Amino acid sequence: MYSVYKTSRLLNHFKNGLIEYNTTMRPSDFNINIPRELIAQMPLEERSSSKLLHLKNDVINDRNFSDLPHLIKKNDLLILNNTKVLPARLLGKKQSGGKVEIFFERMLNEMSFLAQLKFSGKIHIGSKIIINENINLEIEKRDQQFFLISTDRPVMDILQSNGLTPLPPYIKRSANSEDSRRYQTVYAKKEGAVAAPTAGLHFTDDILDEIKQRGIDIGELTLHVGAGTFAPLRSEQMELKKLHEEYFEIDQRLCDQIKTSKANGGRIIAVGTTVVRGLESMMQTNKIQPINGKTDIFITPGFDFRLVDAMVTNFHLPESSLIMLVSAFAGRKSILKSYQHAVNNDYRFYSYGDSMFLEKGLAQ
Repeated sequence: MYSVYKTSRLLNHFKNGLIEYNTTMRPSDFNINIPRELIAQMPLEERSSSKLLHLKNDVINDRNFSDLPHLIKKNDLLILNNTKVLPARLLGKKQSGGKVEIFFERMLNEMSFLAQLKFSGKIHIGSKIIINENINLEIEKRDQQFFLISTDRPVMDILQSNGLTPLPPYIKRSANSEDSRRYQTVYAKKEGAVAAPTAGLHFTDDILDEIKQRGIDIGELTLHVGAGTFAPLRSEQMELKKLHEEYFEIDQRLCDQIKTSKANGGRIIAVGTTVVRGLESMMQTNKIQPINGKTDIFITPGFDFRLVDAMVTNFHLPESSLIMLVSAFAGRKSILKSYQHAVNNDYRFYSYGDSMFLEKGLAQ
């Protein structure tokens, strides 16, 4: 049974559009046309020179990312995802000579991994893939959109010696040497991601120092972003309300920081949807406590956020699980209105694009 407080909170959410009466929600409910020319193909020269769309109480303000430190208050806790992007894209060929593109998902053991494959024609279980003439991979089996691949040498050695920066499919160019630096946050530490936690790409050491100088604490968790983040939603994911699995870990230090911030009336500000997923996955245990493992949490409108009060995020693909997550947080209508505002005002979209700061305007 809901408490009077929780019932009142839910009624306020319905009233303000954060929860909608829609029991048959579809990806098409989160569609908006993003002109191709607004999809950022290159990073800006300065990380923090991007635009920042500030949304609170359905009110939109156009700012610059360098304004963010002034939007964070004393006792707030800013939480970053310290994952580091692997050189997760491999180029190879079938024994027949056809090209194969391999997009690493996650390691299973030292000599095998899961991956998405892009190839022409057909590819069969047992097929060999040749990398640089002297590295052989073998397809062991298929698991939905992923292939289990075994190797003849350690997986990490292959990635480090032959891997390329795994730029998202909407960036229509080959990765260059600059991408190995710019498709990585300045605070990246723990290798394991195959896509960047893109909200963090706007931060510079100077921005982080300014936030600290204002007396605001900064915490970190790890969530290794998987290739599934770019995959179209499947019907079974919608039905089961579960996404692809991603590894995450939250340590005791972050738990202590969260408790201190909350005790002092501060807000928990997540940098990116990955941090939101990690924090709200922890809260499924009903405790703020250290945790590590895999999460398949699927956050859609109607989700009861138990920890996150505000978030920094990039603009996400229409009809994706990520636009559903931010819609769950700020309201579908508000998000779609914000995206249209961004289109009308020539914001840059997706990984190398501009950013948003979403604040909850309702009492939680």
